[in-house]
Amino acid sequence: MPVTIAWIDGRWGDPDDLQLPLSDRGLQLADGLFETILVLNGTAQLLPEHLARWIASAELLGMDPPPFQQDLSGLIDEAIVKSELHQASGALRLNWSRGSGQGRGIGIANLNHHRFWLTLTPCSMHFLPIRTITSRLERRNRDSMSSRCKTFAYTAAIQARREAERAGADDALLHNTQGELCCGTVANLLVHREGRWITPPLSSGCLPGVMRARALSLGIAMEADVGGTLQSSDQGLLINSLSCRPIKTHDNQSLTAPSSAQGLWQLLLDKGGSNR
Repeated sequence: MPVTIAWIDGRWGDPDDLQLPLSDRGLQLADGLFETILVLNGTAQLLPEHLARWIASAELLGMDPPPFQQDLSGLIDEAIVKSELHQASGALRLNWSRGSGQGRGIGIANLNHHRFWLTLTPCSMHFLPIRTITSRLERRNRDSMSSRCKTFAYTAAIQARREAERAGADDALLHNTQGELCCGTVANLLVHREGRWITPPLSSGCLPGVMRARALSLGIAMEADVGGTLQSSDQGLLINSLSCRPIKTHDNQSLTAPSSAQGLWQLLLDKGGSNR
């Protein structure tokens, strides 16, 4: 039976039993980065692509480089064995915080060292249609460096998801600071319009998602402004490494159903090249 496993500071155990220092800036200030990677049949999928984004984000935010693939491969293999995920699927989360410092405040002059930990949790991929709304409460800042990075700070996404659930929907689409649709709470937006798949450009403030990048590199989608809302003739998808969800209604307006969200997601995964 697959189980959840975690590692920090050389120790394996249940995530609820391991310890993160209360002084860690990831805990105190959300000062850190993470990657969520699909583990499928004993293999971490698209690992090089995820780590490339992780390393680039750390450099952008002035953090030390996180562990490289050669440093992580053994740990990931051991995590898969311990969690018994050889023939199942799971979500591998790699965490990198700026670590602990002396005293209080946001300054980084007196930090000791960065901190890494991981968790591996059994999970299933999701492809069922969803209902979305446009969030009226939260927006993505298209000019912020943190919008380009997968940071620990997910308060805006959580509040937008709460807003959607209060409205009887499953998720929310977020405008950026210019009033343009750019993404969902935890996924990139793909829209099929006028015979082609488009996705908001990175300049919109959307996260540079790994599956989004695969769609662009394979020529399946292209960057283009989506505008402020979805049209009834559009097909919409919210896609990330663990799911590809068709949007069946947006702001209570029915959308055209895509032919196969799972098929598109599988194509991007299969064409992703070497996974390890």
